[in-house]
Amino acid sequence: MRCGDAEEFGTIRVVIDLSSLPSDVRALIEAQAATIARQDAELIAQRDRIAAMQLQLERLRRMQFGRSSEKIAAEIAQLTLALEDLEAGAARNEALTGSARVTPAGASHELPARRPLPDHLPRMTVTHETACTCPQCGGALRRLGEDVTEVLDYVPASFRVIRHVRPKFSCRTCEGISQAPVPDLPIRRGRASPALLAHVLVAKFADHLPLYRQSELYERSGVDLERSTLADWVGQCSALLRPLIDALERHVMAGERVHADDTPVPVLAPGAGKTKTGRLWAYLRDERPYAGAAAPAVLYRYSPDRRGDHPRSHLAAFKGVLHADGYAGFNGLYDGGSIVEAACWAHVRRKFFDLHATGKAPLATEALNRIRGLYAIEGEIRGRPPNDRRHAARREPGRCSRT
Repeated sequence: MRCGDAEEFGTIRVVIDLSSLPSDVRALIEAQAATIARQDAELIAQRDRIAAMQLQLERLRRMQFGRSSEKIAAEIAQLTLALEDLEAGAARNEALTGSARVTPAGASHELPARRPLPDHLPRMTVTHETACTCPQCGGALRRLGEDVTEVLDYVPASFRVIRHVRPKFSCRTCEGISQAPVPDLPIRRGRASPALLAHVLVAKFADHLPLYRQSELYERSGVDLERSTLADWVGQCSALLRPLIDALERHVMAGERVHADDTPVPVLAPGAGKTKTGRLWAYLRDERPYAGAAAPAVLYRYSPDRRGDHPRSHLAAFKGVLHADGYAGFNGLYDGGSIVEAACWAHVRRKFFDLHATGKAPLATEALNRIRGLYAIEGEIRGRPPNDRRHAARREPGRCSRT
């Protein structure tokens, strides 16, 4: 900091003349100024890396939307983790140095907008009382109002034991014994409530938390649940849920139109020391776009590979319109006439977009414009019943050109 440099505190501007200070104090101030400048430069470089990684992440996400790829998905996951570490590190450095948030020139790093806390959460009020008399003069105080600050709190999940007590009664006349029946629990001779079983299943299949890690978490709460016990619970719950899955399959396959797609999923190969690629098939019944009354539902099926006999087996009971991509494994479904093919415009559009991106294919650009017009028409009529009005809207002359 040189003579005449200024430091601003609120609306007060303080000018320090370093030449009037002792040499040791001046050296200390100059060293601190150099440290602050170095920290600011590091923060700016860190923000630059964050901005670059965010751009790369968005580019990969667009690529993933355009075409499915395990490699892209893995790269997105790694970038997301690295980006989290960088952002956490930037926040830590700012907190340690007390520096204001530094944004490099040309970067558009914006913090998420602060939203109100959800209304449905329970509220606990902590009232901070003050003294009954004025701390300055000792006079009596009168209430003017109050200021409320809401902070989001977390109550860790906890275990509890439910005691099912069944009193016994004896008849004074016949000496018969009466007692309420044993409560009906999901697992026979099990000691897990429906809520605990649901938590284990959601943690495993929705939150991707393996059973051995769940066992370690529960041990921290003083509850010893072996992984083998949890695995037994999962297996028995799978059997209990089978009737629901069968009912879901009947509902989906009873629809006149079904959407189908598959996605790769890494699967551990025991003994091989690596993973193999399985397939998760999704079959969707959704009549909301044309005001159908049936509830939307998705049926998932797993297969160890992508052979065409898997969708043929899954759709054996279906008769109607199948909306799917151009995967060759679907082709055999359309031979008998009981299933009608409805191809996917999104997959067709990708090919034209790849040509359009080269800048040397005007026909591809024209095709994209016409597809955009079709999408605009569908956006207008979405939600209307599937009657002649929807058909007429699609066939109206000049409609695409106006959109």
